[in-house]
Amino acid sequence: MESSNTLLRRFYAPLKPFALFTFVAMLILSLCRISLSIWQEARIESFTDWITLLGFGARIDSVTIAMFIGIPAVITLLISGIPWVNRVWDKVCKLWLMAVLVFFIFMEVSTPAFILEYSLRPNRLFIEYLIYPKEIFSMLWSGHKLTLFLSSIVTAAAVYFCYKLFYRSSTLTKDNPKWFERPIFAALVLVLAVAVARSSLEHRPINPSFTSFTNDPLVNSLTLNSSYSMLYAAKGMKNEVSSFDLYPKMSKQEITNTIRQSMGVEPTDFVSEEYPTLHKQLASKRYNKPKNLVIILEESLGAQFVKSLGGLDLAPYYDALSKDGWAFENLYATGTRSVRGIEAVITGFVPTPARSVVKLPKSQSQFFTIAKLLNQKGFDTSFIYGGSAHFDNMSSFFIGNGFKQIIEEKHYENPIFKGSWGVSDEDLFNKAHQTFTEKAKQNKPFFSLVFSSSNHDPYEFPDNKIALYDDTKNTRNNAVKYADYALGKYFEKAQTSNYWDDTVFLVVADHDARVHKANLVPINNFHIPGLILGKDIKPKKDSRIASHIDLAPTLLSLIGIDSTHPMIGRDFTKLDDNYQGRAMMQFANNQAYMKGNDVVVLQPNKAPKSFKYIEGELIKSVQHKTDLIKEAMAYPLLGSWFYQEGKYDISNH
Repeated sequence: MESSNTLLRRFYAPLKPFALFTFVAMLILSLCRISLSIWQEARIESFTDWITLLGFGARIDSVTIAMFIGIPAVITLLISGIPWVNRVWDKVCKLWLMAVLVFFIFMEVSTPAFILEYSLRPNRLFIEYLIYPKEIFSMLWSGHKLTLFLSSIVTAAAVYFCYKLFYRSSTLTKDNPKWFERPIFAALVLVLAVAVARSSLEHRPINPSFTSFTNDPLVNSLTLNSSYSMLYAAKGMKNEVSSFDLYPKMSKQEITNTIRQSMGVEPTDFVSEEYPTLHKQLASKRYNKPKNLVIILEESLGAQFVKSLGGLDLAPYYDALSKDGWAFENLYATGTRSVRGIEAVITGFVPTPARSVVKLPKSQSQFFTIAKLLNQKGFDTSFIYGGSAHFDNMSSFFIGNGFKQIIEEKHYENPIFKGSWGVSDEDLFNKAHQTFTEKAKQNKPFFSLVFSSSNHDPYEFPDNKIALYDDTKNTRNNAVKYADYALGKYFEKAQTSNYWDDTVFLVVADHDARVHKANLVPINNFHIPGLILGKDIKPKKDSRIASHIDLAPTLLSLIGIDSTHPMIGRDFTKLDDNYQGRAMMQFANNQAYMKGNDVVVLQPNKAPKSFKYIEGELIKSVQHKTDLIKEAMAYPLLGSWFYQEGKYDISNH
C-alpha cells in the first residue's frame, strides 16, 4: 500500500516554485511593511495597533499572492507529466513568477516617495499619473533624480535576484501526480486559493475598508501592500465606484428633499422633476451689460502659506490684494487634486468617492459648466494654461462642455521660462493679459479659466525673481512665493487695463499642498484662500464657512447674470452675516461634512462618525445629530446618482 508521504510528494513536487515564491514574497512584503511602519511609528498609537497592522498585513499579503499564483498552480497540476506541454508551461511559470515578484518589489520601492507626497500607499493617483509619462518623467528627472536612480537600481537588482531565484526551480519533476490524482489535487488547490483570496466568510471578500482600524488613513493603508492597493484602485476605476456602494443609502426622493432644503431655494424656483436641482437664480447685481468673469485657479495654494489666513508669510501680494476685495477666510476645497478643484469651481458639482467628473466618461459632454451657461448667454469662453491641456483630460472635458478656446503650452512664443509642467506663471499671466486686452476690444463679454502650474513639484521657476524663503531654490515654499509674485505682477497690469472696469476676478486655490495629518479627513489641509476682485467689489473679510461649490453661484450674481442651472451651492451675495455655512471634503474614500464646528465623516461600509472641529483638530463627539448625518449622506449620494443618470445639465432648458 502506498504511503501518505509518497502521495504528498506527488502533490507538492510540481508546486515547489509556487511555494518558494510564496515564502519569498511574504518575507519581502512583510519586511517592507515593517520598515514603513518603523518610519511612521509616531502615527501608530499602541502595541495593539502594531499587532493589528501586522496581522491584517499578513492577511492582505496572502490574498495578493493567492490572486497571482492560484490559477497558474491549478494549471500546473492539471498538465503535470504531459510531455512537451509541461516543458513549455514550466518556462511560462518561471517568467510569470519572476515578473510578479519584480512588480511587488517595484511597487514597494515606489511607496516611500508616494507617501511623502500623498500620505497614502500608491492608489488610483499612481495609475492616473502613469497615463501622462512625458509630464511625470520630466517631473521625476527635474526634481527627484535620486529617487529615480535608486528605484531603477533596486528594480534592476530585483530582476537579477528573481532570475537567479527561479532559474533552478522547476515545475518539472519525476514525482508527477497520477492521471486520476491531477483533477483532485487541482480542485484542492483551487478551493484553497479562492479561500485565501477571499479571506472572509462574509458576502464580500476582504477589502481595504475591512482592514481600516484607526482614524489615520496612512496607518490603515500600511495594512495593505502597494501592489494590492494599486490593483484594488484599478478595479475601482474600471467599475467606477459609487457613493451608493460605500456609504449608507437613502432613497432618491429623500436625497432630493434633503438637498433642496439645504439649498435655500424657494420651492417655486425649481423648474424640473427630471432634473431635481435645476432652478432659477436671479442675480443680485444689475448692470447695463454683464461683467466679464476671470477665474484664476492657483495650484496648491493652501491657507498654510497665507499670512492673512494664519499661515506662513509666503503670499504678500495676495495679502495686499485681499484688502481690496471680498476675501473668504473660511473657504474649504472639496478635494486634494486639481481636477477635483476644477470640478467644483467650474461645474459646482459635489465631490464623490469616484474620480472627478473631468475624467469620467459620461461627463465628457452634456454636463453642466458655467462656461456652457455663459456661452448660451453670448460670452466668449476660454481656458488658459501653461502646460499641455490634455493632462488630466482637461481639454476633452472643456471642449465638450462649453469652452470655445483652449490656450496651452504650444501657443506660447519665446516664453520666459519652461519647466516640467510647462511655461512659468509669468508667461501664463502675460498671455492672459494679452488675450483679455484683445477680447475687451470686441465688445462681447468673456469668461476665462486661468490655471497656474509653477507651484507644482518639482517647483521650477525663473531665477532672480523673488527673495528665497528657503536656501535651496526649488522648494514648495519658494514656489509659493514665486506664484504669488507672478499673481501680484499680473494684477498690477490688470488694474490699469482696458478690461478691469468690466471684469470680476476670482483668485482661488484648487487644493492645499499634500496632506500629512493623522485624521480620517484632515480638515485644516482643505482650508484655502479665495478672493473676489473688481472695480465694483467692496472690500470685505468674510468669516462664514464656504465651499468650492458656493463660488460659481456667487459669481453669477456678481456679474449680473440671471440663470437656470443645477448647481446646489449657495449665492453668498444673498446670505446674511449670520449664515453658518457648510463644506464637504473628499479625502480618498472618506468624506467629511462640516457645518459650523460639527463634522460628520463617512467611511466605506461603516456607520457615519460625529466629531467637533476645534482648533484644527477633530474631537469625537458623543452627540449624533440625525439631520446633520442625513445631510452629510445626501451630498455624495446625489453626486453619484446625477452622474450615472445624466441629471446635471441645462441642455434642454
